[in-house]
Amino acid sequence: MSTAPMTDPQSPALPAADSHDLIRVHGARVNNLKDVSVEIPKRRLTVFTGVSGSGKSSLVFGTIAAESQRLINETYSAFVQGFMPTLARPEVDVLEGLTTAILVDQERMGANPRSTVGTVTDANAMLRILFSRLGRPHIGSPQAFSFNVASISGTGAVSFERGGKNMKERRDFSITGGMCPRCEGMGRVTDIDLSQLYDDSKSLSEGALTIPGYSMDGWYGRIFSGCGFFDPDKPIRKYTKAELHDLLYKEPTKIKVDGINLTYEGLVPKIQKSMLSKEKEALQSHVRAFVERAVTFTSCPECGGTRLSEAARSSKIKGISIADACAMQISDLAEWVRDLGEPSVAPLLTALRQSLDSFVEIGLGYLSLERPSGTLSGGEAQRVKMIRHLGSSLTDVTYVFDEPTIGLHPHDIQRMNGLLLRLRDKGNTVLVVEHKPETIAIADHVVDLGPGAGTAGGTVCFEGTVEGLRTGATLTGRHLEDRAALKKTVRTSTGTLEIRGATRHNLRDVDVDIPLGVLCVVTGVAGSGKSSLIHGSIPAGAGVISVDQGAIRGSRRSSPATYTGLLDPIRKAFAKANGVKPALFSANSEGACPNCNGAGVIYTDLAMMAGVATTCEECEGKRFQASVLDHHLGGRDISEVLAMSVTEAGEFFGAGQARTPAAHAILDRLADVGLGYLSLGQPLTTLSGGERQRLKLATHMADKGGLYVLDEPTTGLHLADVEQLLGLLDRLVDSGKSVIVIEHHQAVMAHADWIIDLGPGAGHDGGRIVFEGTPADLVAARSTLTGEHLAAYIST
Repeated sequence: MSTAPMTDPQSPALPAADSHDLIRVHGARVNNLKDVSVEIPKRRLTVFTGVSGSGKSSLVFGTIAAESQRLINETYSAFVQGFMPTLARPEVDVLEGLTTAILVDQERMGANPRSTVGTVTDANAMLRILFSRLGRPHIGSPQAFSFNVASISGTGAVSFERGGKNMKERRDFSITGGMCPRCEGMGRVTDIDLSQLYDDSKSLSEGALTIPGYSMDGWYGRIFSGCGFFDPDKPIRKYTKAELHDLLYKEPTKIKVDGINLTYEGLVPKIQKSMLSKEKEALQSHVRAFVERAVTFTSCPECGGTRLSEAARSSKIKGISIADACAMQISDLAEWVRDLGEPSVAPLLTALRQSLDSFVEIGLGYLSLERPSGTLSGGEAQRVKMIRHLGSSLTDVTYVFDEPTIGLHPHDIQRMNGLLLRLRDKGNTVLVVEHKPETIAIADHVVDLGPGAGTAGGTVCFEGTVEGLRTGATLTGRHLEDRAALKKTVRTSTGTLEIRGATRHNLRDVDVDIPLGVLCVVTGVAGSGKSSLIHGSIPAGAGVISVDQGAIRGSRRSSPATYTGLLDPIRKAFAKANGVKPALFSANSEGACPNCNGAGVIYTDLAMMAGVATTCEECEGKRFQASVLDHHLGGRDISEVLAMSVTEAGEFFGAGQARTPAAHAILDRLADVGLGYLSLGQPLTTLSGGERQRLKLATHMADKGGLYVLDEPTTGLHLADVEQLLGLLDRLVDSGKSVIVIEHHQAVMAHADWIIDLGPGAGHDGGRIVFEGTPADLVAARSTLTGEHLAAYIST
């Protein structure tokens, strides 16, 4: 192709293939988008800004990335598509110029107890192959080093047909796995406090069992009474050793009770299967409370918590076993691999080195491969997902990032910016949803959505360069240069919370006094030990309200009204006003439309094609039976109330006929965290990350306690929303609460009464207190990375 300038009249016309330099979106209507049309330049870094809930994710993920993935899936055969998730075409008139989209989102990694940083990044798979080739003594194939594969063996007769005759042969087989037989590859064993299972002064018939759900009125009562292994009318303390063993530990045994075939199993194995095999977060609250009360988890004494069998730990390379390698800090492991230099496995070593170097490059060198993936923060999980893309040779693809700077210290954001620019410079289109001004500043193109959130958003307020955004009149443009000033006076503490000898994870015997009755901010680079210090040292007992980054659980039937408990006083108010049962006013109970079962839509499954959802004709999408909508409160039916925004509902339930103090109190808390625009009945699945974080905060504000521990509450918040959050934190402290915030945002640091800075680095380079004092002292000293960045922030 000619390199003559485009303006040269003699230059040949561009080939048609080179004219597709834009991703064109016309008429996007996903979620709250209002016929949005934008043109996004390819092979450039485009940042999407706007307040939380303005429609950024709906445009980038719900429209552009979703359609790209759907079109790729359609290239497979119908048979293969049957095994893939079905994706419906987004609500958009025209989408042109799409390329293959690679998503790196905020979704937390699954908290499967067998999942570690090594298993989710394939680093463990490469290590297992390495040890199976070079480890001495040689113990077997790569699966001999896997803690998810058990060693089994067997023998038996095999029947087969040969030459028209049926033949039988005796064959032996064995599989050598690396799973520790004691803990079954979990790394920990459970010890159950038997006194929490039953009251031994009572008999089973008198209700001795204190396990949730184990009532003598149902099937359990029938099984215990009819099994014959013990007397259900005798106090448990009078049981013989055999009877107590049968009650607690008996293996599954077939029994017949009243002519019905049943299976009896001891309490301990039954609890292990039904409760302890699941993650605690997946259990119902009352069951989780029982597990926390009755069960203690200790490191497996046989494998020392490594999850691996003795054989797997005995095979070593240069004195290092695979368990030692996985326990190393990844930056140290990368050096060890670099020193191996074994020609026979050169390609494997190269790939493993690249993977481990990517961890270091992305700022996660402080992790270890044995770290459970469920314990990673949102920002760490997102960066772990980026690992596989950093060394990719793919070009002309679209990388889509959802707030990649979450959980990053200002020092680390510079490194993340460099990675985004590197991906762009390889010829890729990079789309980033972001709030941090440091990342917005490096954009080639900016799309600002708004002007507000929810129904007040969904339009493009600005499209152009960063300079244009700065001089524009949008909310983002006005706040882009915001710099917080240090407080002239700080509050005086009313007491201290003493932490002595903290050694969790990378903490180095830390002693610190956390002031109470003030706003205390704990900061430091990612991996310096902030969460280990606060979550690991402050007991989550009475009086401590902890709001972490854990995901909100809920289906499309869940809404802000159900999640916050707001629907309960509303249903009772409707029931009292109309003299009927509260259950009638639940779309998940008696009041549900029988045609759509309270979903509001009818789903039609089309096998490998995307399913179709049509509005229910009977209830017209209102989800309730027609007879339920005849009942009114303050002139409104239940569907009209659920369609209200938080602000409207606050006025509705605050005065007049519909006055309901319990509902009004919850609505006030939602308004306090900046969610006044949300509809009460909006499905939780449509909320953005920032909205979910604030919804959780609003719910916890109702808890009784004097100490709030907030883990990065600015996650997903627009620059304008941070001001409102600071106002909320001030109100909490002024009401007599103590607030501890783990945070990287400089505006929150500047607003603190006291700062505790950890570092100086991450992993084994961190774990120490490098500063304690007021923000003004931190800025004046500039002795830490945090101090340098905070000083630069408030002075520019």
